[in-house]
Amino acid sequence: MKVIKNPKTIARSVLLAEAEAIRNAVDLLDEQFDEAVEMILNTSGRLVVTGVGKSALIGQKIVATMNSTGTPSLFMHAADAIHGDLGMIQANDVVLLISKSGNTAEIKVLIPLLKRTGVSMIALVSARDSYLAQHADYVLHAYAEYEADPLNLAPTTSTTVALAIGDALAVSLLEVRGFTRQDFARYHPGGSLGKKLYLKVSDIFPHNQCPKVSFNTPIKDVIFTISANRLGATAVVNEDDSLVGIVTDGDIRRMAYEHNSFWQLCAVDVMTKAPVCVAPDEYAVAALQLMQERDITQLVVAEANQVVGFIHLHDLLKEGLV
Repeated sequence: MKVIKNPKTIARSVLLAEAEAIRNAVDLLDEQFDEAVEMILNTSGRLVVTGVGKSALIGQKIVATMNSTGTPSLFMHAADAIHGDLGMIQANDVVLLISKSGNTAEIKVLIPLLKRTGVSMIALVSARDSYLAQHADYVLHAYAEYEADPLNLAPTTSTTVALAIGDALAVSLLEVRGFTRQDFARYHPGGSLGKKLYLKVSDIFPHNQCPKVSFNTPIKDVIFTISANRLGATAVVNEDDSLVGIVTDGDIRRMAYEHNSFWQLCAVDVMTKAPVCVAPDEYAVAALQLMQERDITQLVVAEANQVVGFIHLHDLLKEGLV
């Protein structure tokens, strides 16, 4: 059987090589990065990202990040551009061209065509003396001396550096633009990520029952109320319907352990005073965090100390927040 190096050792060398390349890229940032951000920020058009091969795949990811963080973007494959896709370019667009060598045949053909449209060009390139770097308006230096594979052939370190600089560009635009959580939620309405950003307690609790008992409700009726509403708890309220306590399944179990005879007890005898509450306009993810911190499965929803409903851990499970 062939003896090979420890795969974990190989993996570490790859990660260290790529981490070092990204670290070196930090020192290569200059005023052209600032100017590129300003140009993208101030354009009335889109950011068009292009490349070929692995650079094209990196470009697609950069486009996805840009669109989700407030910078309208689209991807144009450099090879397809010279066969009709160049028609998607508008005069007020900014084009980001990604290439390690900067001398790829498709890129060299594309650059004069882009110049005719009058668009501004940003090069994301490893070689600063390349054709691409020499003809772009701004150069983002994504230098990678070596790839991570022993043959120095497979795009690994170079694509990692390009992707990292693309992320840096997107986040810079996000911060300069003043992009907020609400903006992010607007672009991510689907899935658990979107729900964490926009789903509120008020979107959930109206679908549940709102069990309530008074101070002097007999324990038998308290148990019936908890069972009938299937929330594992009931609120305890006083004469003006304001919240004073909660009785949960756990309180009932503790009562059974502590009292030989308990049918003479009332809600006030077993309730937990001053229960943890959540407001209707609070985000559902905050309610989840509160449940996890307190190791509980339900929360009373209250507004101005008036009970308006319950939210249960199962509700959050159904919404995909857990």
